[in-house]
Amino acid sequence: MVIAKKAIENEIHIEKIGTLLLDLNIDYKNIATYILAFIHRSIVNEKPEFAPEHNERLEFLWDAILELVVTDNLYHDYPKKTEWELTDIRSAIVRGRNLANVAKKLNFSKYLLLWKWEEKSWWRENDYLLANVVEAVIWAIYLDIWMWEARSFIEKHIYPVVKDIVKNNLTKDYKTTIQELAQADFDVTPTYNVISEEWLDHDKIFTVWIYFNTDLKWVWKWSSKKKAQEQAANDAFIKLTNKK
Repeated sequence: MVIAKKAIENEIHIEKIGTLLLDLNIDYKNIATYILAFIHRSIVNEKPEFAPEHNERLEFLWDAILELVVTDNLYHDYPKKTEWELTDIRSAIVRGRNLANVAKKLNFSKYLLLWKWEEKSWWRENDYLLANVVEAVIWAIYLDIWMWEARSFIEKHIYPVVKDIVKNNLTKDYKTTIQELAQADFDVTPTYNVISEEWLDHDKIFTVWIYFNTDLKWVWKWSSKKKAQEQAANDAFIKLTNKK
């Protein structure tokens, strides 16, 4: 009975991923790598018989194709911009928040395989996990049907944000932006303190407080100290600018 249930669960997930790929107009050959792109390590750690590998298996490959395609497009689309300007724009395009937004638009969270503990929490909407899934999907496409199809996915779903980034000068990271705003409006430099570390070692969550001098301003939780600081700064920037 247990074996039959596992087989049914696997068949259902294969069918779901197949439908997603058809909706994305991805003419796949081998669906296995795409399934791998949606498997979070939590389910492998707790239920290896269901999923023996997870999407971090693709981590060694992740950034190369995405940055190559974005770099090539920027070089040709913005011939008058300097090297450092293009570098900043590229960083803004490939940053985690943008990739997470792509995942949300494509409803990737519906297909992410998590262990039951993460299912009951906020992990399915975790920007960090969703960004990783987008990168893993890019590499699944590359490994299965090669470069031009991976490039097509990037140009259709990720690269178009460049227009908004260039038009509104959104190339700075939020930690830099909030520091400039705090110094200009409050004459202080923000500081960040890690208040707590929660959950398991393989899925640790850091709580970060952002201060203006001794005044606590914002709190944020994330799966790395750096990401928690960036998101706290992001939240601070949005709330401060909305008050103006």
